[in-house]
Amino acid sequence: MAGGRPVTARTGLDANLVVPDRLDAALAVGPGEVVAVVGPNGAGKSTLVHALSGLVPATGRAVLDGADLLGRTPRERSVGVVFQDQRLFPHLSALDNVAFGLRSRGADNRAARARARDWLERLAVADLADRRPAQLSGGQAQRVAIARALVTDPDLLLLDEPFTGLDVGVAAMLRIELGRHLAEFRGVTVLVTHDALDALTLATSLAVLHQGRVVQHGAPDEVAARPRTEHVARLVGLNVIREGDRLRSFSPAAVTVGLQAPADSTRNRWQGVVRGAAPHGDAIRIQVSGDRDLIADVTPAASRELALVPGQQVWLSVKETAVTTYDATS
Repeated sequence: MAGGRPVTARTGLDANLVVPDRLDAALAVGPGEVVAVVGPNGAGKSTLVHALSGLVPATGRAVLDGADLLGRTPRERSVGVVFQDQRLFPHLSALDNVAFGLRSRGADNRAARARARDWLERLAVADLADRRPAQLSGGQAQRVAIARALVTDPDLLLLDEPFTGLDVGVAAMLRIELGRHLAEFRGVTVLVTHDALDALTLATSLAVLHQGRVVQHGAPDEVAARPRTEHVARLVGLNVIREGDRLRSFSPAAVTVGLQAPADSTRNRWQGVVRGAAPHGDAIRIQVSGDRDLIADVTPAASRELALVPGQQVWLSVKETAVTTYDATS
């Protein structure tokens, strides 16, 4: 028994969920796998999470380990959810927040609290068991929320941007801890994220959502090498240009930036205006808008010499040998 329910063989998730005017997305994920769902704002990421959890009505198909999710209420689904704003019960202690799911499934109070305390220990917040959510930091509250989602041993774990709002150091530590737990988790995990680090370090596959549809699904390194949307290209730090049924991608480091048009006959040249500049490792990453929205990495010295500040007109060029060309649909 796990959380008061019988343990059954896990076969994964097979879904094609439809929410009118918002979502028509197909997703297949095996047990023990972590799929990171990425896409721009409004692509349907949170709608997908809410549809799988039962918080948003959906039609179509959603079969989890042989069970029809769409025929069940949210409480009847074996789903654990972690939202970016935690959504802990403010009147309950951290311990009772974690125990709540077990108690609602029929576990007695003593057993539920013992299992909840075990999960708080696993996530290094057992000493905060008696505190209420208002007494917790953002990182502490998110650990409690993760414990609450995992304590029932769900068949499906939904993580909706779990590190949003946390400072960089806290997010990094929590990412490591969560990765350790996901490596041991036997169910399916759907991770919604806008962070390339989450997608590339926690996930076994990436699903790219665009206008409510999954337009690319594959291993993280495959998607990163050949992104089919500009959003994913930016997420993994590449430029991508669509030319009919072909996509052309190249690294920001391969881009040459100048104030005059290139003197040679380079095919790949664009004029634009600097919209932003920020440190990126040892380089300065320049965002340029024009006929194409592109990014380029230059040295700090070049940035100063060319006065690459917002509003500066520039020319960008890339050698053909630095461009990878591939089919947009394969």
